[in-house]
Amino acid sequence: MSNGLLLWVDDEIELLKAHILFLQKKGYEVETVSNGQDALDQCAARTYDLILLDENMPGLSGLETLSRIKEISPVTPVVMVTKSEEENIMDQAIGSKIADYLIKPVNPTQILLTLKKNIHKKEIVTEVAQTAYQQNFGKIGMQINDSLTFDDWKEVYKRLVYWELELSDTESNMSDMLYMQKTEANQAFAKFVRKHYETWIARPEERPLMSPDLFKARVFPLLNQGEKVFLIVLDNFRYDQWRILSTELADSFLIDEDIYCSILPTATQYARNAIFSGLMPDKIAQMYPDLWVDEDEEEGKNLNEGPLIQTQLDRYRRKNTFSYHKINDSQTADKLIAQFRQLERYDLNVVVFNFIDMLSHARTESRMVRELASNEAAYRSITQSWFRHSAVRDLFRALASSDYRIIVTTDHGSIRVKDPVKVVGDKNTNTNLRYKLGKNLKYNAKEVFEIKDPRKVLLPSPNLSTAYIFAQGDDFFAYPNNYNYYVSYYRDTFQHGGISMEEMLIPLITLQSKKRN
Repeated sequence: MSNGLLLWVDDEIELLKAHILFLQKKGYEVETVSNGQDALDQCAARTYDLILLDENMPGLSGLETLSRIKEISPVTPVVMVTKSEEENIMDQAIGSKIADYLIKPVNPTQILLTLKKNIHKKEIVTEVAQTAYQQNFGKIGMQINDSLTFDDWKEVYKRLVYWELELSDTESNMSDMLYMQKTEANQAFAKFVRKHYETWIARPEERPLMSPDLFKARVFPLLNQGEKVFLIVLDNFRYDQWRILSTELADSFLIDEDIYCSILPTATQYARNAIFSGLMPDKIAQMYPDLWVDEDEEEGKNLNEGPLIQTQLDRYRRKNTFSYHKINDSQTADKLIAQFRQLERYDLNVVVFNFIDMLSHARTESRMVRELASNEAAYRSITQSWFRHSAVRDLFRALASSDYRIIVTTDHGSIRVKDPVKVVGDKNTNTNLRYKLGKNLKYNAKEVFEIKDPRKVLLPSPNLSTAYIFAQGDDFFAYPNNYNYYVSYYRDTFQHGGISMEEMLIPLITLQSKKRN
C-alpha cells in the first residue's frame, strides 16, 4: 500500500536518485520532472499528495510555478526546496502558502519529516492522542473516585475537557469511551453537589466561589486597586467553548483562568440575577420585590440587571460609577463599539452578550441549526466562527489597546441531554427541561435532586408547598402526555438549569492587555 503519491520538480533531478530510492523504500510513489511547465502539465493530469518544488530553475522559476500550481490544485501541499537563504524569497514563498521550506542540501530525514507533517499528520496525531488517552483513562477514573472537594472536581472537569478537545481534532474511536467517562463523572459530581449544596448556601464563607460572590471576590478587589474594570458576561458559555476562544485572545492578552460554580437552578433568571445583585434569589425577592419576577409571571426575567448592580454597590456603600449594556444583535454591538471611548469615564462597564444562549435555543427549535451544531465539536466551532466575525472580536481588539482589567465569565453552561425522566405537574409548572418547581409534582425521587423546602437553599417559594427538582447528568424532564414525540424532539438538544459539570463548572477569566507590560 502506497504512503502517498509525490511529484518532485528539480532541474537537477538526476542528482536526487538516492533520495528518491529512500522515499520509495518508505512506501512512497515518486514521479519526477525537471522544469516548471512539465510540473504544471502533471498537476493538470493527476492529483498528488505532496509536491517538492525547486526554487531556482531555468524557464519558469519555482515561485512562478508555485503560483500556477496553486491555481490548478490549491489544496495540494507544496514544499519549497532551495539553495537560497534570502529572506525575501522565504517571504514570497510563505506568502504563497507553501507547506514547508527546506534549504539544500537536504537529507532524507528532513524530507521524511516534512512528509509526515503534511501527509500523515492527522493519522499520527490520532494515534498519539488515542494512545495517550488510553494511558490516562485509568488515572482519570481514579481521580473521579477520589474527588472530595470542589477544587478536585475543577481538575477532573479540566482534564476531561482537555481530552475532549484533543480527540475532537482527530478521527479517533475513543470518543465513546470518553463520553462514558464523562457520564460517570457527572453521576459522581451530582452526588457531590447533592451532599454539599445545602451547606454551601448556609455557610457562604466555607463554600466555593458561587454566583452571588463574583462581584465581591473578583470585581470589587480590582476596583479597590484603582483599576478600571470591563466585565463581559457571555450568557450560557461553557468551559470547553472558552478553551477554544482562548486561542483567539492569547496573542493580545495575559490570561488568568479559573472556574467557579453556578447556583441552582443553572438558569439565567436565577444565576445571572444572583451575580449582579450579590444575593441568592430568595433574598432578591424579599429585599427588592420590584426587581424580582417569579416563574409564573409573563414579564421578562432579566429586565432589571442594571438596577440590581446598583443595589449591590449601594449595599457595600461603594461610589463606583458603572454602565450596563445588553447585546442581543449586531446593531446594538456596533453602537457599543462606536461609543467605546465614552465608556472610559466609568469605573466599571458591564456587557452581556446573549448570542450563545440564542444559539442554544435556536438549535432546539430549528432543524437547520440542529444540523449545523450536531454535536459538541460543531457547537464549539459555531461559537468560534461567531466570535471571529462578530462585534465581540472588535470589542476585544479595542480592549487590547486599553488599560482595562477585563473579566470574562458567564452565568451558567449547558449540556446535551440524552435520557428522559418522567415528571407530572399541574398547569402552573414551569417549562424548563432541567428543573421544575411546583406544588403538585410527581416524580421518582431516586432520579432527581429534590429540594422540598426551597428556603433552605434561598430559592423563592411561590406557595407553601412549592418544591424544586433538578435533572442530573444528561437527563431531561418529559411529561407522560405525548411522551414519544416530546422525547424525540428534545433529545440531543442543549439545555440548562440542572446539575452537571457543563452547567455548574463555568469559566471565570481575567485578562490584561499585553501592551500594558
